[in-house]
Amino acid sequence: MAQYRVEALSEATWPAFEALVIKHNGIFGGCWCMWFQPDADRQGQGGGQPAKHRLVVQGRTHHALVMDGDAAVGWCEYGTPDELPRIYHRKEYQASGIEPTGYRMPCFFVDRNHRRRGVATLALRGALDLIADAGGGTVEGYPRVDVGQKKLSASFLFSGSVGMFAGAGFTRGPDLGRFRCIMRRKVEPAAG
Repeated sequence: MAQYRVEALSEATWPAFEALVIKHNGIFGGCWCMWFQPDADRQGQGGGQPAKHRLVVQGRTHHALVMDGDAAVGWCEYGTPDELPRIYHRKEYQASGIEPTGYRMPCFFVDRNHRRRGVATLALRGALDLIADAGGGTVEGYPRVDVGQKKLSASFLFSGSVGMFAGAGFTRGPDLGRFRCIMRRKVEPAAG
């Protein structure tokens, strides 16, 4: 993992992000990592690539990109609930009575040629560092709950795993549906 580093998604890193998404057919059939964004943002300017690029230029979408040289090989999407209002099992989430969070981490993606090398874990830790740089706060993710010995396709792990979040200091909270749970941790502001 020594060749990997983390950079924030920005206008400078957009070409690497764009190349990774195009390589994977728009991610999950053309999502462009827009599913969790507000409806108005997802549908504006034709959705997909132009909408995502507009949000990057406006500083309204955040990803910790894992880079291998000049190429992006994975990411962790994160943002405030206003930036990422759509989550799975939203009604159950609202009924849980859980305190509002400062940040959400709903989505991870890893290039098929870099899977099982710790890229998602590095992206998670990079996102936590970027959140600390932005002043910290409470962060939550919605990982897939282990359902036994059955091996899952990587496409089902786009929200991460319980073990990955636990390894980064998150504590498990209420379940959301049959296959997801809420995991949270507090991120202190970066020193300096």
